Amino acid sequence: MERNREILSLAEKYRDYTARNLSEIVKIPSLSGEEGDVVSKIAEMCIEAGFDEVRIDGLGNLIGRVGFGPRVIAVDAHIDTVDTGDLSQWDFDPFCGEIRNGNVLGRGTVDQSGGAASMITAGKILKEIAYDSEFSVLFTFTVMEEDCDGLCWNYIIEKEGIRPEAVIITEPTNLGLYRGHRGRMEIECYFSGLSCHGSAPERGDNAIYKASRAALQIEKLNERLCVDDFLGKGTITATMIESQSPSLCAVADYAHFHLDRRLTWGETKESAISEIREAIGIEAKVEVPTYRKPSYRGTVFEMEKYFPTWKIPEDNEYMRAGVDCYKGLYGDNPYIDKWTFSTNGIAICGKHGIPCIGFGPGNEIYAHAPNEAVPIDHLVRASAFYALYPITIKGE
Repeated sequence: MERNREILSLAEKYRDYTARNLSEIVKIPSLSGEEGDVVSKIAEMCIEAGFDEVRIDGLGNLIGRVGFGPRVIAVDAHIDTVDTGDLSQWDFDPFCGEIRNGNVLGRGTVDQSGGAASMITAGKILKEIAYDSEFSVLFTFTVMEEDCDGLCWNYIIEKEGIRPEAVIITEPTNLGLYRGHRGRMEIECYFSGLSCHGSAPERGDNAIYKASRAALQIEKLNERLCVDDFLGKGTITATMIESQSPSLCAVADYAHFHLDRRLTWGETKESAISEIREAIGIEAKVEVPTYRKPSYRGTVFEMEKYFPTWKIPEDNEYMRAGVDCYKGLYGDNPYIDKWTFSTNGIAICGKHGIPCIGFGPGNEIYAHAPNEAVPIDHLVRASAFYALYPITIKGE
């Protein structure tokens, strides 16, 4: 208990430090594939905080380490953000990083540079208490998650050869403890037709009509997808449709739509594709696209845009350690739930089977929204949690 109180006291001591670091991070735009400047800034912060090692991998992920133990756990925050959207919907500059009324304001404060700032403070706390446990703690500041979640961790595991025992994902949980979320996949459906003059459409085969009828069947498919008691229902929806024809006076010979598919427990890439083919009932090309965008370092690491579902049991040892950590700091049982959206957990746990727990500052309803802001109180609590967790696992 003395150690718990010490860590809480230090987290509170560094309240302004954490908020200022987040403010500086927010001031640097960092869209997916353009994170170089913010990676450099966070690296400086980690070095200043006394991390035992700070390096950038071949993709561009920043990896900081505290401790020299033979066992490894990781704490992860992606440091890319989505764009600002319609600026008229913001009450302040999205990149102001202003500290106001107990909050830090700006794009990425919730999703999810707030987690990154709390991680830096957690590393500083561990160094200050002379942390010396059997665990090396990796603080991973990862890239391109908004474009292709999990790609960064596939690289860390498959190319860097790093495989921690467990990972804390610092995406926003409103300080709840999360243990999973639905998977997802992106699906493209292509339809071919036969063009003819628009004055005699019966001579052709209109690809727009094919795609439209198929889209209505996709709408019906959504109603009958599986439900999981914890993760909820699988969903599918069309999010984009396009077509082409020789002219505006000609029947369309091509149409294409994009599907967003959310996968609940037990649903797979194969089952989802099969359901779509059956629902459409006509010949069409159905495929999962591949992500090939270069990172800010110029590295291309291809990944199919299938993101597996994951969850861990409440009695998993790393989940129990999270509950014990929270109770040790705050005296209450944490609220246990799941994310609505997708995270790097789809690669870490969904693909590679490494247990993940989620604990992050901010409420996910503000992710990707205008007027994004995170409470500084959340940053303080998160930094204390990340510092105590590796000690809790050992049972000190």
